[in-house]
This record gives sequence, C-alpha cells and structure tokens, in this order.
Amino acid sequence: MSGGISEFWRHKTLEEMTRDEWESLCDGCARCCLLKIAPDDSGDVRYTAARCELLDDATCRCTRYEQRTRLVKDCVRVTPALAREASWLPSTCAYRRLGEGKDLPEWHPLRTGDERSVLDAGMTIRGRSVSSVGVHPDSLPEMVINWVNG
Repeated sequence: MSGGISEFWRHKTLEEMTRDEWESLCDGCARCCLLKIAPDDSGDVRYTAARCELLDDATCRCTRYEQRTRLVKDCVRVTPALAREASWLPSTCAYRRLGEGKDLPEWHPLRTGDERSVLDAGMTIRGRSVSSVGVHPDSLPEMVINWVNG
C-alpha cells in the first residue's frame, strides 16, 4: 500500500507488533482451519477438505474466535515462535512468510488495501471445503487435497 500508510510488517519483528497489527496479518484464507493429517512417520502434514466446525464457509472467519482454542482441542494459536517453525502453516500464510523472512504476497489485504483481494486471488477455502461435523477421522485420508500449498 502507498500513500503514507505504514507497512509495519517490513520494519517490525513479529514480537514487536501490536495485537491489532498481529491480527491484521491474517488474510482470511482459512487454509489453516482445514483438518490436517500426518499419514506416515515422515512428518509430512497433508490438508484435507474438511474444515473446522467453527469456521463460517461464507466469510472464512471463525465464529467463536476468542474461545476457539478452548472449544476445539486441535486449534493452535499462532505465535511468533510457531510462525518460524510450523511447516504445516500454508506457504502463503503471512505469519509463516514473515517468519521465514519473506514479504506478504501481492494479493494480501494489507498490501492491496482491499479485504476482498484474498478472495479475488482465489486464495480462500470458501466453497472448497466441507464442515468436519459428522466426518469420521478414518475418512480423512480420502479427503486429502493438494491445492493448499500448490
């Protein structure tokens, strides 16, 4: 973005960011809200088409964001340390990218000034997933997808 708006992510470390700055890094793609499996001992994590039960497919936002880690046992709060280490975060994730010393993608809302830019770029899971409610864990391997990091 131009016009004097601070590109804080370029001059602050993850630890230096305010809560609002940190939260604004989330582009709303909801890829991290897809259920993941590790089918073997390789450590590779695979994404499935099943999304967290708290995720609203239309908005790609958590319906119970402040309570999510208490309500969903596998929900993980992203921290600066996790952003640097979690290879399971999507390769497009702003937290992961900044943790790896990369810039935000060109379509990121902080760069475009438009919340819809992530949707317009086709980066969200909107309309591409199913609720995990009623999905048996044994069926997750059949739901593996390849478009999250590709």
